[in-house]
Amino acid sequence: MAFYVDVVTTGTVLGVCPTASPDSVSEVLGPDFGEKMFSDRSMCRDYGMTEFFWDRPSVGHAWSGHHFTLQVHRLAYRGRTLTEEKLRARYGRFTPRLRFEKLRRLLERRGIALVEIPDPVNAPYYRMFWQPSSQVAISVIGTYGDHSTPDNLKVGDVYSIQAPVTADEVKWRKARVG
Repeated sequence: MAFYVDVVTTGTVLGVCPTASPDSVSEVLGPDFGEKMFSDRSMCRDYGMTEFFWDRPSVGHAWSGHHFTLQVHRLAYRGRTLTEEKLRARYGRFTPRLRFEKLRRLLERRGIALVEIPDPVNAPYYRMFWQPSSQVAISVIGTYGDHSTPDNLKVGDVYSIQAPVTADEVKWRKARVG
């Protein structure tokens, strides 16, 4: 649980911010990753639970960090060893499911508030909560739906955590729902 509190509080993974270079991320998370190229201008490195994304204007330009996503839902399917070795070494074992209310309580005890924001694409199956200072968003199972939510998760489980989600994106989400 401490890992998730740290991510939501700081907007980083082990101190690595979403804008870090691919080499900087690998220095911290290690060399064990799967790399996906969506085009010659967009790339993702998947470390297990953690994914970092980069883009660039064209080949020959340096990669620019875009965001990271913690695919928390994967733990319910692949077990506790899915998490990166560096995360397990620092934080210990990870449970297969992360209960949102428990995470929220721990954050509130530290004075970290979360604000519910619209998730117009995935509602009502998912709810989105945002931490404005760290620009972290938490996607939570809102209601069960056949083929819309994972069978291994329950209502109130965290699906994923992403950063950054900027104030402009929150404003855009609010405008989409009226």
